[in-house]
Amino acid sequence: MSRWKELPADLESSERRLLAWLRRLKDHSGLSLAALAARTSYSRSSWERYLNGKKPVPRRAVEELARECGTEPTRLVVLYEVVERARARTPAPVEPQPAPPEAEEKTGAAGDGPAGAERASAPARAVPLPRALLAVALAAVVAFGAGLLTAGVWDGGDAEAAKGVVAGSGYLRGQTYACETRREDGALRAGHSDTREMLLDINSTGFDVVEAQCLLHAKGFGPGAFDGLYDERTKGAVKDFQRSRRLVADGIVGPDTWGELRR
Repeated sequence: MSRWKELPADLESSERRLLAWLRRLKDHSGLSLAALAARTSYSRSSWERYLNGKKPVPRRAVEELARECGTEPTRLVVLYEVVERARARTPAPVEPQPAPPEAEEKTGAAGDGPAGAERASAPARAVPLPRALLAVALAAVVAFGAGLLTAGVWDGGDAEAAKGVVAGSGYLRGQTYACETRREDGALRAGHSDTREMLLDINSTGFDVVEAQCLLHAKGFGPGAFDGLYDERTKGAVKDFQRSRRLVADGIVGPDTWGELRR
């Protein structure tokens, strides 16, 4: 079994889940990175970067890894598409704009005549940040502060509880959440997540799992707790629900199962 490096902290949750699946497939196949490189279109170093989250994994690489590991790639491709949509929603970093030509003309050498000497003796003025960059920075600070408030981890907060917070989501492991299902626009919802495509399986966590647990309960297939932890009991409830709807009873919540849960 490979000893994987910890994934970068800034990876989005769906991308973490995709890489976890790819790593698991690779480990179960018994293929080394070198063997994987020999069987696919990608080099050993490329696979090392992809599976350790250093570089986004291409769709073709996802499909080739699945096939080489003896797995039908459809489910992984669905998750890959979720990752792609999440990347598309992430705003690109704003680059500082170059100084206008007029400003550059006014910044000549200090010895270039009286004006240059005057500039050399004058105190340097701070260059204001571009408005777009300032707005992005302010939004990041507000979002970070909101996350800390949600988690209750400002100064004096519970450090142990902070460790259970899923970054950027406000979800707290070990907490039980309320389930109040209702129908909106023809779909059943519990108010924790709007997803219809996120793949959930053993060890998945977060509000997507809470949503699935609440919808299972509403359909008469109690998962036990509404804590956002996809454990064996939740998976068993999913399998029973899938059998009742004549779906593939694999215990994995995907687009087809979400569709039935939302009905």
